[in-house]
Amino acid sequence: MYQVGHYGAALLAYTPLGTVIALGGYETVAIVGALVCVALSTLPDCDHRIPMLEHRGPTHSLAFALFVGAGLAAVTAVLIDAASPLVDVGFVAFAFVVGTLSIVSHLLADALTPMGIRPFWPLSNRHYTLSVTPAANPLANYVLFGIGVGAILVGVTVVAVLG
Repeated sequence: MYQVGHYGAALLAYTPLGTVIALGGYETVAIVGALVCVALSTLPDCDHRIPMLEHRGPTHSLAFALFVGAGLAAVTAVLIDAASPLVDVGFVAFAFVVGTLSIVSHLLADALTPMGIRPFWPLSNRHYTLSVTPAANPLANYVLFGIGVGAILVGVTVVAVLG
C-alpha cells in the first residue's frame, strides 16, 4: 500500500486502543497515541532509501515492530516526568504498544497486496499475502484510509456517548 493506505490502516488498528484510553479519562494521551501511530505507520518503507536493504525485508517483520515498540518505550521512559512510578510504567507500556501497533498495521496493509510480507523474518522466509489489491491501486488506498477515518469517528462517538 501507499502512504494514505498505511495511514488508514494505522487509524483502524489504533481505534480500539485509543477508545479505551480515552474512556479511561486520558483523552489527550489517546490523541497523541493516534498521531504517533499514524506518524510511524510508514516507517517500514524506509527500506526504499537504505542501500542494500531489500524492500519488504527486515523492516516488514514482527521483529522490527517489536524493535520500534521498544524504541518508543525507551524514548518515553527518558522523557516522561510523571507523579508516580505506576504512571510511568503505564505510559511506557502504552508507548510500546503504540510503536508496535503502528508497524503491525503497516504489515497488515501490505499483506493485502500480491507482493505480501515475510513477517517472521529472520526465523522464517515464508511469504504471506491475501492478494486483494496491488499496492499502487489508488482506490484501494483511499478506501483503506476512509475505513480508518470511519473507525476513528466511531471511537470518538463512543467516547462522547459513554465518556
